[in-house]
Amino acid sequence: MTGEERRRQLVGIGRELFAERGFAATSVEEIAARAGVSKPVVYEHFGGKEGVYAVVVDQEMRILVDMVSEALGAEGARNKIEKAALALLRYVEEHTTGFLVLTRDSHVASGTGSFASLINDIASQVEYIMVDEFDQRGYDPVLAPMYAQALVGMWALTGQWWLEVRKPKREVVAAHLVNLAWNGLSNLDPKPRLQTRRR
Repeated sequence: MTGEERRRQLVGIGRELFAERGFAATSVEEIAARAGVSKPVVYEHFGGKEGVYAVVVDQEMRILVDMVSEALGAEGARNKIEKAALALLRYVEEHTTGFLVLTRDSHVASGTGSFASLINDIASQVEYIMVDEFDQRGYDPVLAPMYAQALVGMWALTGQWWLEVRKPKREVVAAHLVNLAWNGLSNLDPKPRLQTRRR
């Protein structure tokens, strides 16, 4: 086995173990044992499990960002939202192990870790769509980043939920996400106020 083949093997095994057990519960010994090599081989290629994890996370983040970025290249705001929702759910479905790695040790709501960072990256891409839509509708475009975070966060949490239940089908889930996002966005109050009185 060449050095590159060995690296790919160790990354694949690391991805499976991190998805199954999480970062903290995975050891270099386990990675080496599954690969049928000694621990020094893992250290030689990656410097430890942190190195394996970093490569796995980087690869998965790139895959997901590429899928969502491609979707956001579509024409029309609603079409972009539909394609982005489908892209996220397609990633969850087709790259389940990678999605588990991204989310297991870093819940989107925590605000820290690789998945939160990924969500921030995607939200910044969605933000420019929101700015255009807000500008066209007379809303304050300064608030677009907040709405982008809310929209992408909704998708991400729904993706985590859907990973477990797998019902309804991907297209149905995406349609409902778009329904909530689009119909909610199309009827935004430009100056919302809370209805409840302060205590």
